[in-house]
Amino acid sequence: MDTASCWLGRLSQWESCAGSSLSESAPWPWRQPSPPFPPSLRARDVSAGGFKTTTRLSSASRRCPGHARTAGYHNMGNLLKVLTCTDLEQEPNFFLDFENAQPTEAEREIWEEVDVVLKDAKAILDELQAYKGAGPDIREAIQNPNDEALQEKAWAAVVPLVGKLKKFYEFSQRLEAALHSLLGALTSETYSDPTQHLEREQALARQFAEILHFTLRFDELKMTNPAIQNDFSYYRRTLSRMRINNVPAEGENEVNNELANRISLFYADATPMLKTLSDGTTKFVSENKNLPIENTTDCLSTMASVCKVMLETPEYRSRFTSEDTVSFCLRVMVGVIILYDYVHPVGAFAKSSKIDMKGCIKVLKDQPPNSVEGLLNALRYTTKHLNDESTNKTIKSMLQ
Repeated sequence: MDTASCWLGRLSQWESCAGSSLSESAPWPWRQPSPPFPPSLRARDVSAGGFKTTTRLSSASRRCPGHARTAGYHNMGNLLKVLTCTDLEQEPNFFLDFENAQPTEAEREIWEEVDVVLKDAKAILDELQAYKGAGPDIREAIQNPNDEALQEKAWAAVVPLVGKLKKFYEFSQRLEAALHSLLGALTSETYSDPTQHLEREQALARQFAEILHFTLRFDELKMTNPAIQNDFSYYRRTLSRMRINNVPAEGENEVNNELANRISLFYADATPMLKTLSDGTTKFVSENKNLPIENTTDCLSTMASVCKVMLETPEYRSRFTSEDTVSFCLRVMVGVIILYDYVHPVGAFAKSSKIDMKGCIKVLKDQPPNSVEGLLNALRYTTKHLNDESTNKTIKSMLQ
């Protein structure tokens, strides 16, 4: 008997069971040794409203045993569901075009809204990278507290820098709003699972990836620049002293006391942009109670899996036109893992996690060490659940 006939025979066996009481003793096809899938049934090109895609294993098929007990299969589409039923988690297998994805008409409204924000992202990173701080002027002013000229010089140096820090903080609020718009689209009921969302809404998925890429890059630059917190601390101390002495303070109108408190809390965090996104995603879930949390966490885990598969599959990786895209993909994979770890109740490292953490870490370690050490450190030091008792010891040792 050939492989296809074997599977069709199992389908007949299953259908006879479906008409019975469906007891646990029924001979379900997935409880028997499985022959390999016939090549013609592994993937099938189909046309969906003019969109050519490939029928692949999706999150719906992961829940096959539960769904299979409730309905029979009477056509080729349902046959494929039976053939792809498996107890093993199946990873999404498609190319997400981070370089060239353009919005469809259905995506355009949200894409344009988010694009306005992302157009400013590069300038923000450039300004942050060029941020030198007012360290020398501040030190001189502190060492010579009675020298008014030095005090004025330090204050004049700090005020425009605080304006920049305020700008960065306000951009984080815009970024959070953009994230909410993207999550609303990518977790909606338009499609039945996150794989379909990411495959058919590639322009929005690309923007989501760009937000994650920006976030990790911003936090890397912030962590290596202590001048940011030093400048802002000096600004607040000096402003407080000026108020006590009733001295008019240039720059106070730009950053009042309430805003200064919020900005101070923002920069006090080791990874302020990531915290903004984590809090924003949690807020999105809590504000959309009619939306199952799995819609959001599955979107995140699927994005991580897509990045991993593209990075470890030569056929996909060869389609990147620039090595920068490899770095982009690695950064996005790590960013979405960290976000998932904060949003999911048990995190990314638990056995029940839908992210293949061992596989993701292996992909990172397969890259040149100097290019990924920062990303490995992000997993080591900015995740929430890595040190939980439930975390697999192998994963912990891989990150040591």
